[in-house]
Amino acid sequence: MTGPFSNIDDLGPEKVIEIYDPETQLKAILVIDNVALGPSIGGIRMAPDVTVDECARLARAMTLKNAAAGIPHGGGKSVIFGDPHMAKADKEILIRSFADAIEDIVDYIPGPDMGTDEEAMGWIKDMIGRAVGLPREKGGIPLDEIGATGFGLSAAIEVAQDFCDVRIEGARVAVQGFGSVGQHVARFLGAKGARLVAASDSRGCCYDAAGIDIVALIEFKQAGNPVSDYVAAKALERDALLGVECDIWIPAARPDVLTADNVDRLKARVVAEGANIPATDEAERLLAKRGILVLPDFVCNAGGVICAAMELKNASESEAMNVIEEKIRDNMREVLTTARSEHKLPREAATHMARARVLKEMSSRRAHYA
Repeated sequence: MTGPFSNIDDLGPEKVIEIYDPETQLKAILVIDNVALGPSIGGIRMAPDVTVDECARLARAMTLKNAAAGIPHGGGKSVIFGDPHMAKADKEILIRSFADAIEDIVDYIPGPDMGTDEEAMGWIKDMIGRAVGLPREKGGIPLDEIGATGFGLSAAIEVAQDFCDVRIEGARVAVQGFGSVGQHVARFLGAKGARLVAASDSRGCCYDAAGIDIVALIEFKQAGNPVSDYVAAKALERDALLGVECDIWIPAARPDVLTADNVDRLKARVVAEGANIPATDEAERLLAKRGILVLPDFVCNAGGVICAAMELKNASESEAMNVIEEKIRDNMREVLTTARSEHKLPREAATHMARARVLKEMSSRRAHYA
């Protein structure tokens, strides 16, 4: 169903579970990577084509993300196989079936991800009593509605200004994946003087070197239209976004959109990774050789999971946003400072920081049981 599994190392994964319900036709994967820091938090992705290995890589990104953010949770990830645009009633059946299947796996707390949302988390909470990213009326902090991940990305990019020659004021921004993360980061950067010059979704791309009206494009997209139909900008093929002249390029969609085979087309000075694992390791090394600063995903896009952890503590939206800004600013500065002083890639510095936090807790637990 999903291909071979090979991602095993000293951190995990702890559990790899494939789920099938013949009655509802549910097919799903759950990977709990590491719970040394606490119960795992990770989103539920709905997509037709995710492998076990990809799910495991996403779960590992959550382990590192939660550790880097200093929150008391491990990393996990789940995928429900299906069309994320299916009818709402059909989606609810699959998600409730998935919730039923994971009820006893109490070291996994699900949240929203690509293809799922606050309403879906409400269905899960109704079934098993645990989920994050809930609708406001159910006592949650709606991550997508307030733009927690996009807000954190904008904070990370602000810090990056001290480590490169790009300034947000007047910067040209291109967003790959104009969904909830992409829309909000464009909005937050636009409020700081940046200019959105291009945006893409699964069906195409729109471009205007003079700048696109961000509010108008968001409204157009939220009405169900592809960005390529936005008449106030030029329509391009979806993959043309790679070659757009810009200062800040933000991948905010699927994994591995930047690879060794296409990264030479990128014409940016900063890549801020809004999606999880949007670039291969080789792509990031090639970007570094060209002097392009890459802000690692699990540091700069941690706003959503930080918000989820604050929701579990019954914090307010304003408290959550303040913590997001503080943690991401501090961690991004630590990573970029270390990378500069030790002549490392930002990802190497970030991974070392996060792994050290997890391994310290794992060692402490082993000592406790010795």
